[in-house]
Amino acid sequence: MGDVLGYARVSTDDQDLEGQRRRLKKADAIRIFEDVISGKRFERPGLNQLLDYARPGDSLCVVRLDRLGRSLRELLEVVDMLKERRIHFQSLEEKIDTSSAAGELIFHVFGAIAHFERRLIGERTKDGLAAAKAKGRRPGRPPVDPDKRDAALKLIAAGLSPTEAARQVGLGRATVYKLRAQNVHASAR
Repeated sequence: MGDVLGYARVSTDDQDLEGQRRRLKKADAIRIFEDVISGKRFERPGLNQLLDYARPGDSLCVVRLDRLGRSLRELLEVVDMLKERRIHFQSLEEKIDTSSAAGELIFHVFGAIAHFERRLIGERTKDGLAAAKAKGRRPGRPPVDPDKRDAALKLIAAGLSPTEAARQVGLGRATVYKLRAQNVHASAR
């Protein structure tokens, strides 16, 4: 039997890794690799270090499945890659351990359930959009008030920052940056 290697991840600096560290140590992890990075980015230096360090027979252990991957596809890719390298996978919260046939089956059943849930959400979303359309409602954000748009662009042209222009006309900062970019592209044509 190989070593247990812990992997802990939080999305932002103001989140704490200590709870994950404690649980991984309790699960006999001899070393814990960490990332402070959003789950949206699949490039994770700490995970890469763990994979470089791991040997066949070792186990990659996480506190919860979502610490390893945001989507079922990501999780399955990582677990398949671990399987090819003969490295086991453990998730403490979901009580998954792929070192046994039963643990591997449970992981794939969870995967199938997650896939089913995503498909249901997609179907409900389509049904909701169709119902809104039938009632004459348009999905998405309402269009920006043309007067506010023009005022924000004039303020920027007069030298104000997009942030200050947004504050003065009552629009979101990101909206004003987007309007400015659209205006630049329209002027370039």
